[in-house]
Amino acid sequence: METSALNGNLQWYAVYTRSRTEKKVEERLALAGFESFLPLQTVMKQWSDRKKKVKVPLINSYVFIKSNQKDLTKIYQVPGVVTILKYLGNYAIVKNSEIENLKILCRNGVPMSSYEENINLSKGAKVTVSNGPFKGLYATYLMHAGKHKVIVEIEALGSYIEVTMPLNLIQNILS
Repeated sequence: METSALNGNLQWYAVYTRSRTEKKVEERLALAGFESFLPLQTVMKQWSDRKKKVKVPLINSYVFIKSNQKDLTKIYQVPGVVTILKYLGNYAIVKNSEIENLKILCRNGVPMSSYEENINLSKGAKVTVSNGPFKGLYATYLMHAGKHKVIVEIEALGSYIEVTMPLNLIQNILS
């Protein structure tokens, strides 16, 4: 996380919301004039009488907003907002690359298939997706239980999203 920004610069911030109010808070932030982003995923929910696909937040209780630092205090007036994530006493800035990773994931959905291929990557290697719907995504490689997986780290929140994809789409980032 970055912790310093000029008051005039627009930066992404993580807004912590009351439980299960993410969609309403995102709507209210947009109505208040803020550029907001709520990463959603489609999941299958089962009730006793039916199954249904529903969109749920990818990261519970968080909505992202793009704002300058001086306007952040206005966000506390929005019903459902608990606080804005802070780091070392300052409002924590979410990197643009992290927001782009979330947008790529939300735009294309999280796939559930894998492709076995010999590839020279070690666990923890930094990779980028070179082709396919996730092109441009930066991630950390993980190999577990015979399946090849990409772990996308959202550093600003310490959260992880696990995505399974064909390894022929992944390229090692040389340090």
